[in-house]
Amino acid sequence: MKTKILILLAIGISAMGYSQKNEIKAAEKAFKAGDTQAAKTSVDSAASLIDGADARLQAQYYAVKGNVYSDLAKKGDGDAFQTAIDAFNKVVSVEEASGKEKYTTVAVQKLAQITADLVNAAVEDNNQKEFEAAADKLYMSYKLSPTDTLYLYYAASSAVNGQHYEKALKFYNELKDIGYDGSGVNFTAVNVETGEVETMDQNTRDLYVKAGTHKDPKDERTPSKSAEIVKNIALIYQQLGDNEKALAAYSDARAVDADDVNLVLGEANLYYAMGDKEKFKELMAEASDMAPDNADLLYNIGVINMEQGNLEDAREAYKKTLAIDPGYINALLNLSTTYVNEGNGLIDEMNSLGSSRSDIARYDELKKQKDDLFLEGATILEDALKSNPDNQSVLTQLKNIYGALGDTDNFMRIKKLLGE
Repeated sequence: MKTKILILLAIGISAMGYSQKNEIKAAEKAFKAGDTQAAKTSVDSAASLIDGADARLQAQYYAVKGNVYSDLAKKGDGDAFQTAIDAFNKVVSVEEASGKEKYTTVAVQKLAQITADLVNAAVEDNNQKEFEAAADKLYMSYKLSPTDTLYLYYAASSAVNGQHYEKALKFYNELKDIGYDGSGVNFTAVNVETGEVETMDQNTRDLYVKAGTHKDPKDERTPSKSAEIVKNIALIYQQLGDNEKALAAYSDARAVDADDVNLVLGEANLYYAMGDKEKFKELMAEASDMAPDNADLLYNIGVINMEQGNLEDAREAYKKTLAIDPGYINALLNLSTTYVNEGNGLIDEMNSLGSSRSDIARYDELKKQKDDLFLEGATILEDALKSNPDNQSVLTQLKNIYGALGDTDNFMRIKKLLGE
């Protein structure tokens, strides 16, 4: 009886192997004929039994599966990339364990091709604003080719563009952990025929220049991205509301690049959000001292202070900006706005007053303060018009101020200048 059972079991195993071989052959045949969907059906039909097959048949199966799913991925099925990768990796591990290689070389080549396909698909996803899909594909590319750390950097950037902050944070922290720097050298030369600047590896560039097809070779250094990465980590923690980790990340970032004034501004903003106004002022003063002649920086300091309601500090920053660059239109507009905002801040109290003699006196006092502030804002813009007579933003803001003041003559004058 035992002999009969063993014979029956052997027949069963043989039938299973025969079925698997048929499905694999059918998949290969359909794939070669260009019918990838039929090939997928055959491959999937054999999946449940393949792990019990011998190493040779397993390697063949996973090689076919890798080919089928990589083709599906190239045709737009983004989910198929990972299945193809897993299949080709399985080919390598199965043959490595068995000590017999038949499909490994091709599998490794296919994995390299998948890396290129993933990057191309990610570029298209980014163009279509499918940022999370692009980030995932770029991350897969990095995992396939860990020496190409630039893929991980771009994965993080795509995730940020799509506002997928937790995913971006994971990628940025991984970049930080591996010590990604991102600096390097771009080797360029001008194509003599087209006149366009082309980037290539150094040896190719030098050969082209010697051959006379290119000219004006240049070695252009790209700066380190280390500070940018730790800064982005801080900003994302801040965005996610994890202020303590954000502060720690700012500390790390400033240790990497102590001269980056934008880090100081970011940290200052965070302290303000946390309610620590003294630390905010301390860091804003530090930022101002770091770049006293940088008009853009001073302007940004003004913007941050204005957003926080610190109108006097904003005014001081805008005035410093204009001392460096008198024609800085946005600084002029915002300086004017600080006076308008201060004037508007008096309106609630004006509206709350009653009709008693003291209330009427207080109302008149507040109205004069408000009007004087509006006039101060108008004077700044009238001076700006002398050098920018056609600036629509200046004219529009002036019109609004004169309208609020009830100054009909000046209101109509500005409307005429606006062509209204």
